Amino acid sequence: MPDQPDQPDQPDRSSLPAWLPAGQPYPSDAPASAALMERAQRVTPGGVNSPVRAFGAVGGTPRFMASAQGAWLTDADGRRYVDLVGSWGPMILGHCDERVVAAVREAAGRGFSYGMPSEGEVALAEEIVGRVAPVEQVRLVSSGTEATMSAVRLARGATGRSAIVKFAGCYHGHVDALLAHAGSGVATFALPDSAGVPASAAAETIVLPFNDLDAVESAFAEHGPRIAALITEAAAGNMGVVPPAPGFTAGLRRITAEHGALLISDEVMTGFRCSPSGWYGLEGPYEQGAPDLFTFGKVMGGGFPAAAFGGRADLMERLAPLGPVYQAGTLSGNPVAVAAGLSTLRACDDALYERLGRAARAIADGAVAALTAAGVPHRVQWAGSMFSVFFRDGEVTSFEQARGQDLGAFRAFFHAMLARGVHLPPSAFEAWFVSGAHDEAAVEHVLAALPDAARAAAEASDHASDDHAGGRDAG
Repeated sequence: MPDQPDQPDQPDRSSLPAWLPAGQPYPSDAPASAALMERAQRVTPGGVNSPVRAFGAVGGTPRFMASAQGAWLTDADGRRYVDLVGSWGPMILGHCDERVVAAVREAAGRGFSYGMPSEGEVALAEEIVGRVAPVEQVRLVSSGTEATMSAVRLARGATGRSAIVKFAGCYHGHVDALLAHAGSGVATFALPDSAGVPASAAAETIVLPFNDLDAVESAFAEHGPRIAALITEAAAGNMGVVPPAPGFTAGLRRITAEHGALLISDEVMTGFRCSPSGWYGLEGPYEQGAPDLFTFGKVMGGGFPAAAFGGRADLMERLAPLGPVYQAGTLSGNPVAVAAGLSTLRACDDALYERLGRAARAIADGAVAALTAAGVPHRVQWAGSMFSVFFRDGEVTSFEQARGQDLGAFRAFFHAMLARGVHLPPSAFEAWFVSGAHDEAAVEHVLAALPDAARAAAEASDHASDDHAGGRDAG
């Protein structure tokens, strides 16, 4: 895999960590990160600003990062890692891509925030509309949670109904109505999934098994007149990568249309990551019609806090100031964030997606080879270049199946990879991400780490007891 042009310089082989056969892995302790964690815990709940960063699912000290360049992270102890987290998806070009850095510097030099419209937000909206055919208008916001929250409000306002259908294992941000788990029956209303979420909020949500059209049919048969919208991850990435079964999305479109409900496709994770048009570009168009609303985030912000929701113009025009559905945001359309997002999207061309596919396939194939050789049950699943390694046999089509993997084996695998200079997502229920900066040296570094990590997973699996159930951690 040749080095790619116009990418930040990558380290040569002599600068890689000394864990190769002549050296040793990084030690398990990380003194500088541990000291920072101790400081952080005094002033921040759990020491982190998003729970999965705390390493609660894998144990040990979370690594505090000091810098990033290309495909590489450097932590506070000076240790370097190939990054397969990618800031949970946004860093599709790699860290500090010079095109994005230049755009951000130029925008920041003109002002950090105006509180008024600017040309950059128009250009970013035009880029999104130009990429995703069913999206006629978009409203920019600052986070994926804000995008899904606003899309749900718009759906309720447009239909005059209150109930929402979602799927177990699909994460749509920390919106009260969407932090819910299934009740006692397939088509019953949900229960709160977090302290602080009123039962009244969850009571307007129905949680169903992913990839189960029969369950969707039953829920709409019983509650159809109350249902404003069904929201789904276009391809699930927050229980690990679980794509929709063939015909599933089309079935959702048919059922929602029959009952006068809206279909919301959450592409916060898959949008512009799976293809130039996100998951819709891989699976659509659908004979039954497109989703009514889409949500976007991560890649479209280029590493800055930017997100969006959009869809048909007749729906979007129900938003204030044109319509009765109120939505606003002080930093929505922030000029620096939209500059980062626009420069990122403009660099997301066919050549980039080909590079992502090659790098992801090489790493996944290496993981399969190593885990197979070590006798570790596993399953790799895909959504574009996003992939997950489930530590279990057999296809995973639902959250319940994802929970059936060997979490002890994953923990051992994670720490062995970390010790060998590869930073995986610190949860078995997350996607692995590559970038355009994952060149031959970065991929080879990952491949060299895999055999020892697979053997560590095998040893942990051999000694595991009842360690095959867990829950989703949201990136």
